[in-house]
Amino acid sequence: MVDCKEVSNLNTIDLSSPDITSSVYSLKQACMDSGFFYITNHGISEDFMDQVFNESKKFFDLPLEQKMKLLRNEKHRGYTPVFDETLDPQHQLHGDYKEGFYMGIELPEDDPEAQREFYGPNLWPDSDILPLWRPTMEKYHQQALEVVRKIARLIALALDVDANFFNQPDILGKPIATLRLLHYGAQVSDPVKGIYGAGAHSDFGFITLLATDGVPGLQICKNKDGTPRVWEYVEPLKGAFVVNIADMLERWSNGIFRSTLHRVLGNGQERYSIPYFVEPSHDCVVECLPTCQSKLNPPKFPPIRCDKYLLQRYQDTHADLSTYKP
Repeated sequence: MVDCKEVSNLNTIDLSSPDITSSVYSLKQACMDSGFFYITNHGISEDFMDQVFNESKKFFDLPLEQKMKLLRNEKHRGYTPVFDETLDPQHQLHGDYKEGFYMGIELPEDDPEAQREFYGPNLWPDSDILPLWRPTMEKYHQQALEVVRKIARLIALALDVDANFFNQPDILGKPIATLRLLHYGAQVSDPVKGIYGAGAHSDFGFITLLATDGVPGLQICKNKDGTPRVWEYVEPLKGAFVVNIADMLERWSNGIFRSTLHRVLGNGQERYSIPYFVEPSHDCVVECLPTCQSKLNPPKFPPIRCDKYLLQRYQDTHADLSTYKP
């Protein structure tokens, strides 16, 4: 059962536009209104995106026992089975009706940085089974990060700080950038019964770059405190990414930019999506920007350190897979 029919009217930001002032204005309006917007002309070809989705589908088509060999580890890399994640425990009967696969920035085990909570080597499917999988995902990870850096410049200008503020070495210089492949089965969601493709949540970090296969399902709620909550669909836009503001950017902006609740409802069709979650470096302390506070508008959130905040959110939403039984 789908409990909303409204479609959200989102701003579209053209990353190739020479009119930076107009792009910044449009982005700022979107971040203040819904926290969601489209990005076009981002530099990643549609042919390559088709390849990424094809490789993703090949992995999820593998037998479960093959996928379980790559079960999510303590570094938050690898396969996550159906019900692993419960994003809205207050309203969900079970966990999310989706399976996924986490990848981060690849670092060898002997790299000193690999000792950090969200860094280290990835888990990869056998190259004999999926020979193009790893090179495809590594290439996409790198290209997506470059798109995020371009968006970060516009966000900085929209918050009246230097264009390179978020691309500083101690913020996005060594980011926690997580690529996640997702596969939603053909279940039909029913919010009344607590059945969701993905429960209502806000994202944890800086921003999220989302690619979809064109099957609808994503919904946003602009007013999380409203009663009842009003949900609007976000329509897939061919060739575009959907971008949303996450919790840390809401804190940086003192709530001026909104980290908006969103969820996924299944409609009986299989759905594939690829969110790319970008957070600042492990040691980055996120606190209200000087341009976003005043005597009349003091900081609303206490400072947080990125890695500690992320770890807590992961622990709150993911199952203990050490005893997982399919």
